[in-house]
Amino acid sequence: MKFALTTAVACGLMTSAAFAAETTAPVMDAEGAEVGTVTVQDTESGVALAKLSLSNLPAGGIAVHLHETGDCSGDGFKSAGGHIAGDREHGVLTAGGPHPGDMPNVTVGSDGTVEQEMFLPFLNVEEHLMDDDGAAFVIHGGQDDYSSQPSGDAGDRIACGVFGADPA
Repeated sequence: MKFALTTAVACGLMTSAAFAAETTAPVMDAEGAEVGTVTVQDTESGVALAKLSLSNLPAGGIAVHLHETGDCSGDGFKSAGGHIAGDREHGVLTAGGPHPGDMPNVTVGSDGTVEQEMFLPFLNVEEHLMDDDGAAFVIHGGQDDYSSQPSGDAGDRIACGVFGADPA
């Protein structure tokens, strides 16, 4: 009996972990050069985990966000739409914030790279990134001020990636 219960519990844990939603976006700059990848996965805790691996970016602080539409084809990547907002306001410094798609600013090293992980407490990968119109990861040229509506006054969009897109 003890063996059967242990096996059932172990199988249940493996099953839920094996089916946690995960998606990756290959990220391209305005010239079409790949600048890295972003992977976002749901976790057992209910808090999504994002992993950024980026390169060939300008050194310094920049804003990164998850945008509502999986389309990076438009001029200035505007086809990606606004942030994934849900029913929340933009910014961690705003009452009712942040958006599910708001992410902390990242610092690009002098070598042009970013390797960072971050938690996204209001994001659900299946609901927000894998819906009918997909979603995009967008890199901005400036830093997010964490309060200006609707997008933190983060500057131009300098790179974009569509979740679930084929990097080839």
